[in-house]
Amino acid sequence: MSSSHNIPSGHLTAKTQLAQAYQIIAMLNLDDHTYTHLSHRACEQTFFLQPFGLKFSEITAEKLLTVSFDGKILEGTEAIYNPTGYQTHGAIYQARPDIQAIFHLHTPNIVAVSALECGLLPISQWALHFYDQIHYHDYDALVTSASQGEQLAQDLGDKFILLMRNHGVLITGRTIQEAMFYTHHLELACKTQCLALSMQQPLITPSQHTCEKSVNTLLNFEKDLGKRDWQAWVRQLEKQTNKSSI
Repeated sequence: MSSSHNIPSGHLTAKTQLAQAYQIIAMLNLDDHTYTHLSHRACEQTFFLQPFGLKFSEITAEKLLTVSFDGKILEGTEAIYNPTGYQTHGAIYQARPDIQAIFHLHTPNIVAVSALECGLLPISQWALHFYDQIHYHDYDALVTSASQGEQLAQDLGDKFILLMRNHGVLITGRTIQEAMFYTHHLELACKTQCLALSMQQPLITPSQHTCEKSVNTLLNFEKDLGKRDWQAWVRQLEKQTNKSSI
């Protein structure tokens, strides 16, 4: 394995941020034991991913693997081979050069909404971040083959969110901060929809004009989407880490 002083500084930054993302997702209780994965593009044909079997709270930059788009581990070691992670992330990075980070999650709220025929409804401000911004993928068991990964990339198309029916979600971003921003808002949008539907009362939905106006405003409110929130989560993470070390 290469020593850290031989790794480009950009890679160190990406690894550090990805490790922080794992820790933040764990802090927010959005992980699923060892069953989901986050990644960050490393360079032209590689990405960083956690070793299969570790909980998100255990991830540090030093533990991250470097994996090629075709699923070969180039740096790091893993006790259990994880084709699901490799095929999912590699295919999307290959198809979408603009994407720098990919989060695969399956929280109960997101899975519940993914299983609804209507999908995500524009019934909250959180949900309006995603108006006409989501594509859907039909369930096809575990992603273990290149063809399944290619289908995910095809179904994602030009969007950044892919709701995987009966399974979970793929959340992508041009930065890791953007992916985390979408994660936060999607989780709350899905949670709100589950609560609203549980009341078994008629729903009020904004007009198409309002939805279109809202999504444009919400996604262009800040120049660097998600940066401000990311910095706040990192501060919270550091504070939590400092408390635990005392």
